[in-house]
Amino acid sequence: MSFHLGFRSSLTQYGTLDNEQWLLDDRGEREREGEGGRFVVCSCDILAGFDVAISDGVDVLSVSLGGAIDEYSDDAIAIGSFHAFKKGITVVASAGNSGPGPGSVSNVAPWLITVGASTLDRAFTIYVALGNRKHLKGASLSQKSLPARKFYPLISGARAKASNQSEEDANLCKPGTLDSEKVKGKILVCLRGVNPRVEKGHVALLAGAVGMILANDEESGNGILADAHVLPAAHIISTDGQAVFSYLNSTKGPNILEESILKVCFSSSSLLFFSVNLSVLSLALHYTVMNEHDLVYPFQPYIAAPGVSVIAAFTLATGQTDAAYDKRRIPFNTESGTSMSCPHVSGIVGLLKSLHPDWSPAAIRSAIMTTDPGLVYDLTVNDFLNYLCSRGYTAKDLKLFTDKPYTCPESFSLTDFNYPSISAINLNDTITVTRRVKNVGSPGKYYIHVREPTGVLVSVTPATLEFKKLGEEKTFKVTFKLAPKWKLKDYTFGVLSWSDGKHFVRSPLVVRPYWSH
Repeated sequence: MSFHLGFRSSLTQYGTLDNEQWLLDDRGEREREGEGGRFVVCSCDILAGFDVAISDGVDVLSVSLGGAIDEYSDDAIAIGSFHAFKKGITVVASAGNSGPGPGSVSNVAPWLITVGASTLDRAFTIYVALGNRKHLKGASLSQKSLPARKFYPLISGARAKASNQSEEDANLCKPGTLDSEKVKGKILVCLRGVNPRVEKGHVALLAGAVGMILANDEESGNGILADAHVLPAAHIISTDGQAVFSYLNSTKGPNILEESILKVCFSSSSLLFFSVNLSVLSLALHYTVMNEHDLVYPFQPYIAAPGVSVIAAFTLATGQTDAAYDKRRIPFNTESGTSMSCPHVSGIVGLLKSLHPDWSPAAIRSAIMTTDPGLVYDLTVNDFLNYLCSRGYTAKDLKLFTDKPYTCPESFSLTDFNYPSISAINLNDTITVTRRVKNVGSPGKYYIHVREPTGVLVSVTPATLEFKKLGEEKTFKVTFKLAPKWKLKDYTFGVLSWSDGKHFVRSPLVVRPYWSH
């Protein structure tokens, strides 16, 4: 199991440290993987950490930690967080950085708050102008720059390969693959993938390049990151990368003009929530989207938070890139990933807990997911034990999660599990689900509004819910029906909202058509 540097995530919340603090594995060794550090820990260490936190009486646990999906009974985070839930502790966990794609989320236990990563209303932008007058916008945090309006020769890694290297490896700018005579004095184009992004720039620098364009491949798409490169560099999206390679292939003497000023641009604020526009958010999330395991796992992640180029305090014990060759030392740095987005949500949980100390972790999660605490979808410990029963857990299995004997109900419907998100999986004709909401605001009458998923008819009964007191609960049913002559081919999304004119409680609707196996 691996995770980002723990202190970086904590400093997203708390600021800087007076003394260096490192998390070490049982051998006291720090391992490296990809763009950042990695620590290897065992399940017993994770469970011990949960035990200490529970004993200390914490209100929130922020867990920037994860790995491959395991059955809950084999997952230390799932077991530890369940015991935390029983004590009223909200556990917030990273969804992992393995997406996009179905089934790519980690930390899928339904009693957690699983957090994806989204972009900010802020970008660290650098502009690139090609000799054909095409202008591209990239991202970078390189401290070095090139003279304004000066053209430089442009070359791809493939064209600059050493005689004994493959074009594929050279295009990725792997160490030892480039011919310095071909690269010297030029701006080098490197393809993203396999080896770390900043390492590619270091390889280019060692080969004599004056700058680098890091182009996304098709799989990386629009996900660009502002890295602290060791030479002037611009990270560009896949389509712009294709334009650069087309320019290289169509021009005998390509050259490039790069702006000398690294511009930091604050774009207009555009906060994306899962409950507002699912289709847009699922495309915008570079790191994680949903899980696709029928009804085995609920729709994940539950919420997204800023996780791209997040500024946080940084250790002075290593360079910005964590690489041995990086001698720079700076007390702040940008990091990307769900390890950075997780503590943002943990902070919101702490705020809600201070305002509503009597709320359960499920109620807090509901308020965050639906973006309004007028009504909440609550769940109890027994609800989650019933969920485990539905997965075939025996009384012996349940001892991992509860210290008291528990008798499973004779029947339990996952479809009616009281999540703030509402899913209709394997929709072939009609599916009806039941939900229960609790009034945590003032008395009032709530009216339903539905934005139907494409190709699906949605009806809700009753269409109004009237609450006369605090804590009162009401149930409603949602029926999904395929629209006439409509054939669904993939996931489709909508929004269900309850509003009393003051509160707007939004739930994402997720529909997947029936797929025969």
